[in-house]
Amino acid sequence: MRIVAGRHRGRRLEAPAGGEIRPTGDWVREALFDILAHAAFAGGGGWTLVDAQVLDAFAGSGALGLEALSRGAAHAVFMDTATAALAAVRRNADRLGEGERVTLLRADPGKPPAAPAPAALVLMDPPYRSGLAAPALAALKAQGWLAEDAIAVVELAANEDFAPPPGFALADARTYGAAKLVFLAGEGA
Repeated sequence: MRIVAGRHRGRRLEAPAGGEIRPTGDWVREALFDILAHAAFAGGGGWTLVDAQVLDAFAGSGALGLEALSRGAAHAVFMDTATAALAAVRRNADRLGEGERVTLLRADPGKPPAAPAPAALVLMDPPYRSGLAAPALAALKAQGWLAEDAIAVVELAANEDFAPPPGFALADARTYGAAKLVFLAGEGA
């Protein structure tokens, strides 16, 4: 697993030991950020990560949030309940020289603490077929983790059903092999 683009392009990332973490594949991450960069739903001319605050919920290896930092995000919060996952994120961030621009938070995205600052981009990769994505998005919004015009991207199993929680509008959905990316915009964004 490698960083796909940006200043850390080609740098390797490690996944936590064991089979419980399923990192987002390189080509799926590339597609995700390409869609954001060119999306009509993101203000007509695409969306920029430059100087953005990012939340990587269900962080796992941290590949999504670290990719965002490589592409110009200002700061990323990595939220996960697993100590091993957060330790892997820390090692990956330090190896990339991004330690100062990350915050690790051992918390359940479905029951998050209040946000210190809202994120412009929320990246979520909950366990496939867990049903955790919609309740976690609602909880994160309620606790102030999403900026008013935030975009949320949820990775699900390709055949997994998903209904956005109140306050989110489905902007796009794409399937890549076993994965489906669902792009959500805050209603009114």
